[in-house]
This record gives sequence, structure tokens and C-alpha cells, in this order.
Amino acid sequence: MELQLQYYLLLAAALFCIGIYGLINSRNAVRVLMSIELLLNAVNLNLMAFSNYLDEAVKGQVFSVFVITVAAAEAAVGLAIVLAIYRNRDTIDMERFNLLKW
Repeated sequence: MELQLQYYLLLAAALFCIGIYGLINSRNAVRVLMSIELLLNAVNLNLMAFSNYLDEAVKGQVFSVFVITVAAAEAAVGLAIVLAIYRNRDTIDMERFNLLKW
């Protein structure tokens, strides 16, 4: 028995909303990066669901692999930036990042 498309879309919407909530309300930089990853995984779930139900080719799966690659690069660069700021400021609180202020 296959699940209907609506269930996948509801799950992806719930993941996306949780990611947006974490992105808006979090002051911790690592938590912000995790929220961005959650947003990208919700998008991947939508791509896979629509590819499975609407498209006979594997276009959605290929595009999803590209999104996963970009998410891995974003996580690596983001964590490197967070570590560099932590070494200079001894905190990862987003409200105390004032390195680029004039």
C-alpha cells in the first residue's frame, strides 16, 4: 500500500515549519545551521514525492542529489565560519556577532 502524495507534502510542510521556527527563534549559530539543513531536507522530500508521483524519469532524484551536495558544502563552510568566530569571540551567540558592523 503506497502513501498518498498529500501525506508526504504534509510531512515536508511540517519539517519546513519547524526549520523556519528554529531559524527565527534561535540565537545559537549551530542550531541555525541545523534549521537550514532541516529546510533543505523538507525541500528534498518534496522533490522526491513529486518525482515519484508525477514524473516517470528520475529528474527529481537527480535534483535532490544536487541539493544534498549543496547542503553538505553549506554545512562545512558554515561550521568553519562558526569555529573561526568562536575562536575570536568565545561565544556562538548570534546576537553577539558584530564583526561586520561599521
